[in-house]
Amino acid sequence: MIDLAAPALSCEGVVKTFPGGVEALTGLDLAIPEGSFFGLLGPNGAGKTTLIRSVVGLTRPDEGSILVFGTPAWGDGAAAARKAIGYAPQEVALDRFVPVGESLALHGRYFGMSRADARRRADEMLMAFDLSAKAGDYAHHLSGGMRRRLLLARALLHRPRLVILDEPTAGVDLELRHDLWAYIRALHADGTAILLTTHYIEEAEALCERVAFIRSGRIVADGPPSDLRERFGAERLEDVYLQVVGR
Repeated sequence: MIDLAAPALSCEGVVKTFPGGVEALTGLDLAIPEGSFFGLLGPNGAGKTTLIRSVVGLTRPDEGSILVFGTPAWGDGAAAARKAIGYAPQEVALDRFVPVGESLALHGRYFGMSRADARRRADEMLMAFDLSAKAGDYAHHLSGGMRRRLLLARALLHRPRLVILDEPTAGVDLELRHDLWAYIRALHADGTAILLTTHYIEEAEALCERVAFIRSGRIVADGPPSDLRERFGAERLEDVYLQVVGR
């Protein structure tokens, strides 16, 4: 069972080395309070994707602990931890052979929802993300922006308490980016904890209550954006990034 009074995510001493000796995570520590909006920033290869894959059960760490609302992400209790997570990956991986509405309902079934609840919830998500008219279409026939919205709808379908968004606005136009921001802000206002990775520093500064910088598999600085700017004598979060992560 998950404990909603515990931190949404707690990582201690997480290590992951891939074949060939590539060290992706080198003793990473990270804590995300329940209900918070948390940004994770770092260059390509810093360990962001490996960390996320370790949290959602796609990559098993070599050492350390990962707790989701106090429940281990691996081993006993892992199923409960994964049900508490909604994950929208950067890669647009959607079912090509099942219509959009049916695909969402099937996703709910994977998380133990009844057939009727999954169907109702799929309809709610289609309406919330302005996709109701596309319920009978296939994902590969949708525009890029619609596929992004569908990914977010799928991540939220089973009512998770921690939502992980990996580059959710990558490659979308300015109008859709602001639409997605509105969805994400409303989600956070409802009490959901959010972990956001993004290469848009201004996006993290606009949305996140707290930001962590990752470099070479470790967290090298974290805190509220205003505190980070003051600590590093910077006017912008981008300047902090350049100081702690490097060019």
